[in-house]
Amino acid sequence: YGFPESHAASFALLVYVSSWLKCYYPDVFACALLNSMPMGFYQPAQIVIDARKHDVEVRPVDINYSNWDNQLEMPPSPQGEGRGEAALRLGFRQVKGIRAEDINLLVSAREKKYVSIQQLRALGLSDAALEKLADADAFRSIHLDRRHALWEVSTKDKPVAMFTGQPSADEKLENISLPEMSIAEHVVQDYAATSLSLKAHPVSFVREKLQQLHILSTNELAAAKDGQPVKVAGLVLVRQRPGTAGGICFMTIEDETGVANLVIFQNLFDEFRKEILQSRLIMVEGHLQVQGEVIHVIVKRCYDFSKLLRKLTPSNNKTSQVLTLARPDEKSIPPGLNKRSQVRENAQEKLFPDARNFR
Repeated sequence: YGFPESHAASFALLVYVSSWLKCYYPDVFACALLNSMPMGFYQPAQIVIDARKHDVEVRPVDINYSNWDNQLEMPPSPQGEGRGEAALRLGFRQVKGIRAEDINLLVSAREKKYVSIQQLRALGLSDAALEKLADADAFRSIHLDRRHALWEVSTKDKPVAMFTGQPSADEKLENISLPEMSIAEHVVQDYAATSLSLKAHPVSFVREKLQQLHILSTNELAAAKDGQPVKVAGLVLVRQRPGTAGGICFMTIEDETGVANLVIFQNLFDEFRKEILQSRLIMVEGHLQVQGEVIHVIVKRCYDFSKLLRKLTPSNNKTSQVLTLARPDEKSIPPGLNKRSQVRENAQEKLFPDARNFR
């Protein structure tokens, strides 16, 4: 493995223990990986997706239940019985931009469940911290989704004296009526705030369009035959171009049903370099290579389908500007396009984590 001989036994033991944990305790394995991020090939979203496929219940970040680290929530079990199935509770460390100092304050004062945002304000949490928590949809246990929570944070209505810590009239939604967010909008915001979503997979919302183009889902590849021409699309997870592979690029993509492995030869890489390196959502045409249980798609053509991700939120939704968390790569805007709109659309695509690139 390239390790010093004195480390070989330790490395082999580490591989064995990791494999054993993943096989028998996928909840423990996923929790440990998330608490060790950033590391390895995959983003937090892929670790969570894999855990759920192994029947691990994953629960969202919440002001009343989460700590800084991800943790396992054990169900009560009768005395004498073995370990029950644990649920994985996401921690505040998954929330982008949140400060550990603010979370320590929130957790240390949580003697009983919070019932309002005003209680957190009274503790001394800043508006910036409250906005981060609202963006992460962390107020569900007090019956506020992210839009209503953001509204309450923005009102800055602070009851005083005997009303300190009590919900304001706006928090009770007595005087307002906000439009409900669609699941697709929630998923986009989830990725913006935590780089993952427990509500749905982004590709599921464009599946109908993909089916109209006769594009297979990744799990449908298993039913196809060796050599069969196929089209498949997914979010780009990993790009690998080992120096010993003669210029071949190996890519892993993911949709709502699973992952697919792509093989792109040197001449195709040069021809479709832009699509390969810049796509968040890529569609490829090629033929299937099946060897036992191993399935690859030998790529012939590549298409950047990232524009479909822009359809997850209404184009006329002004609140989509809050999704701009990364500067777009483009330095100039083609003539005829609205600059602010183009910047917002490019930034929205970047909400979904870029692939991990390896040589």
